[in-house]
Amino acid sequence: MADSATIHSKPLLRNLLQVQFLLKKTFLIIILIAHSASSLPNNHRYNVGDSVPFFVNKLGPLNNPSETYQYYDLPFCHPDPIIRKKETIGEVLNGDRLTNSLYELNFREEKIHKTLCHKKLKVAEIAKFRDAVIRDFYFQMYYDDLPLWAYVGKVEENWNIEQNTTKYYIFTHVQFDAVYNDNQVIEIQAFSDPNHVLDITEDVEIDDVEFTYSVNWNVTSVKFENRMNRYSKASLSPIRQKIHWFSFINSIVIIFLLMGFLIMLIMRHLNNDLRKCSNIDEEEEKEVGWKHIHGDVFRCPPNMPLFSAVMGTGTQFLTVICILFLLALFGVLYPYNRGALLTSLAIVYALTFVVAGYTSAAFHSQFSETGWERSVLLTGVLYVGPLFVTVSIVNTVAIAKGTTAALPFGTILVVLLLYFFLAIPLLAFGGLIGHRFRSDFSAPCATKPYPREIPPLAWYRKTPTQMFIGGLLPFSAIVLQLHHLYASIWGYKIYTLPGILFITFAILVVLTAILSIVLTYVQLSAEDHQWWWRSVLCGGSTAIFMFGYGIFFYLRSNMDGLMQLCSFIGYNACICYAFFLLLGSVSFRASLIFVRFIYRAVKSE
Repeated sequence: MADSATIHSKPLLRNLLQVQFLLKKTFLIIILIAHSASSLPNNHRYNVGDSVPFFVNKLGPLNNPSETYQYYDLPFCHPDPIIRKKETIGEVLNGDRLTNSLYELNFREEKIHKTLCHKKLKVAEIAKFRDAVIRDFYFQMYYDDLPLWAYVGKVEENWNIEQNTTKYYIFTHVQFDAVYNDNQVIEIQAFSDPNHVLDITEDVEIDDVEFTYSVNWNVTSVKFENRMNRYSKASLSPIRQKIHWFSFINSIVIIFLLMGFLIMLIMRHLNNDLRKCSNIDEEEEKEVGWKHIHGDVFRCPPNMPLFSAVMGTGTQFLTVICILFLLALFGVLYPYNRGALLTSLAIVYALTFVVAGYTSAAFHSQFSETGWERSVLLTGVLYVGPLFVTVSIVNTVAIAKGTTAALPFGTILVVLLLYFFLAIPLLAFGGLIGHRFRSDFSAPCATKPYPREIPPLAWYRKTPTQMFIGGLLPFSAIVLQLHHLYASIWGYKIYTLPGILFITFAILVVLTAILSIVLTYVQLSAEDHQWWWRSVLCGGSTAIFMFGYGIFFYLRSNMDGLMQLCSFIGYNACICYAFFLLLGSVSFRASLIFVRFIYRAVKSE
């Protein structure tokens, strides 16, 4: 017997060791993310005259944040050869294309009207510059990992009695104002000097154009650890803080009102129903309302593999968001930490496939010992499939437009390797563990062999109405914060309040759970036992409102063009689809806990 027990315990011990190794590996990768994304002071100390890393990045129209081009796509002064900086996967996904430049901004060396280069501008190059000025192009650079921006040119309209004329100019001089503390760079800004311009209104070749720059240095008492705070000033202004707190208080009021509604209405009806079940005469009908369907309420929903895949993927996204909030709490994710957010998102998403596989297989195996493999397979493509189609369409448009949003072949290869050689094995491993260590589905009531017929339902009890109610209330609680989030993702506002954002997300989850319980009770009271899929749809319907608000946000903005439209619609749809799966899984689990509670209470009576 001992030998037999030892033999049977070996696979279990081996699986536990594999889980332990996987957890250690995951923790190590997260630490490496934090280490690589953080900016250590020891890496940014310079002596007077030392060369400080300076890169030109990208440029594009101000109104279209997704439509960016490489810096040297415009005929600026460029070094020979042009050397591209090695970038992380997050930087490439973010559209960054850092390259070297002719600017020499050595530490604490002031320069006045330093010549960058002399350049002959051809007619075609003049046309390129003029088109950039008309579309309000800006360019971005990085100096010691600090971002700086400036405009390419300006437009002047001269009005007089006879006619109005429009002049187009490019700036030929850039002023850099740098600030230092001891031997570290604290701040830098770039200004396009309006006093040094070149008229490019006419299509005329210009033989000799001198591009120049100046550098000023000033001392400050700001510490290196606080040098990124200046990028947060816009979002931390008193007006914006009042808006954030108003949104927060609005969400709190809604959630308390809804909780009060649940306690006063639902619990009152539940107590009355339970009292009727326990205090009755033998001649009277013992079953009231939702008690009639006790033999059908725990019946498995149709298409169980897909349902399990929704549970697995939704739980995965919940885990991803919680980990990202932890990284933000530890200071890993902050504004303009180049590509850190997308790098962390890509790696954490790949690692959490083990959570998706485990959840999907464990849930499916509660009802059937076979077929869990199909659930795991659907989990692997349920979100990745639509995401792949969306990225392919947007990437094709980006390649046709020549923007930096076009993913290089090397990056595509890295993403595919990350998916096939990390995410898929973790998904399969999680599915195997979930099947091995599955638990039995504890249903308080036995399921009848044949389903009960559902009576005709009133319009307010049907799925579309419940989805509208289940999505509108949580959306109304988060709409202000959602606006700031959209402005940060698709604009140039910086969202630097992860604490309030996390509280808003927690409120969204709680509201979704509460409404799911209320709507499930309403449905069961009408003797409708098909609540499994409906709870998912009602909880995930908030994402439909989010997508609709995204369309409204786009129409109210100044964004235009095919590239920006494809990026906005495609990626916004992917984000909202992820929230649909996440909130749908939360909604179902809350309803499941509630349904088990009420039928277990009836059984105890």
